[in-house]
Amino acid sequence: MNGNNQLKRLKAAEIRINKNLFFICAGVTAVVMALKLAEFFSRGVFAPAQIELFYLGVLVIYSLHKEIVRWLGERKVERQGEYFVYIWIVLATILYIVNFLSNGYFCLSVAGDKLETLREISLLTVQVLSVFIITRILKLLRVILTRKEIFNKISREE
Repeated sequence: MNGNNQLKRLKAAEIRINKNLFFICAGVTAVVMALKLAEFFSRGVFAPAQIELFYLGVLVIYSLHKEIVRWLGERKVERQGEYFVYIWIVLATILYIVNFLSNGYFCLSVAGDKLETLREISLLTVQVLSVFIITRILKLLRVILTRKEIFNKISREE
């Protein structure tokens, strides 16, 4: 019984931590998107933010921690992280459309130099999608292993 109580307390603590990590990740996502939009629409007036690695680190930590909570047996883990993926895909698509309709206006600096902002946003979007896919694979792996354990337990009882 003591082990059960410890597991319940551990789960409760990890769920609280995960909620905090979600809010941190959401805040960092908003900052990164604002910086990237400023880079894109300013056409090189602002220096590149170079925040992608930090952002991906925060996103990976949040995503992996969420999977740890799932592996602890918590079934009610919210799927809020998916929204990061969808927002990045929509944002990148809209920026491509804006750039296309402006005849490449936002891919050139005020001085006429080629800018990499749209490519960087695309790469970041694919990386965010990759983190999402990896966590989905981890979820599937947990389901497969759990089913295998249940199957083995049933086989032993027969």
